[in-house]
Amino acid sequence: MSDVVFEEVSVLSAIYCGEGEFELVRQSAQDGAVVRINCTAGGERGLNVSLLFNLQPPYPSSPPDISVSSAALSRTQCQSVRQRLLDKAAALPSEPMVHQLVEHLQHCVELAEDCGAAEGAEKEREKEEWTAVLLLDHIRSRNQYVGFLERWSQDLQLKGRLLLGPKILVILQGERRDVKEFCRRLKTVKVDVDASGKKCKERMMKVLIETASDLPSQHRLQSFEVKDYQSSPELTAVFQELNAAELYEQILPSLK
Repeated sequence: MSDVVFEEVSVLSAIYCGEGEFELVRQSAQDGAVVRINCTAGGERGLNVSLLFNLQPPYPSSPPDISVSSAALSRTQCQSVRQRLLDKAAALPSEPMVHQLVEHLQHCVELAEDCGAAEGAEKEREKEEWTAVLLLDHIRSRNQYVGFLERWSQDLQLKGRLLLGPKILVILQGERRDVKEFCRRLKTVKVDVDASGKKCKERMMKVLIETASDLPSQHRLQSFEVKDYQSSPELTAVFQELNAAELYEQILPSLK
């Protein structure tokens, strides 16, 4: 352990002198030193965070390797904190920096918690009840195409209607992430055949509308069914039966 590192370790042990705050994990002339500092971050929440600094022989000419662990943070948040500390270390002058990095921890944890909250909100949004109406361009191989849609609706626990007539519409109800997965499969799986009989993807599908669904449970669809219709009045009647007349009015301009 170099004189610079020896002196820094001595200073750190004096600064973090509370019970369990500082630990010199190991030291050697060949490998340098590894120190652990246990501290709190997260403002009033007082989250316990453990930082492990590997001060290898080139240090402080090169920044230390850092490990972050905390029962109060997710694995993703710990990785985020670690990366921010490494970025900070790379930007500091080539001089003892562990204390500065520990002081920077508070800011890193706050950012990680903000990101975690945003991720949590997005996950909740993905679980939101969703309704979408899709317009398909054509169906040549009816049995094959319908078979795919029925299977996907079952796999993704989606309810809806496949309306076959002058316009081919798919009404979907379920969690937002599952509706989006259904749409993704339509674009990436060969569900039909082209004019020459070769398998092809649904490249012409359009999402006419997608919106959060606030229908009471008794008005939500209970299954995925296939229904034929012949005229616009019949199509209007289908949406009325599904308590979706307002939805139909919104997509009507796209159907003309």
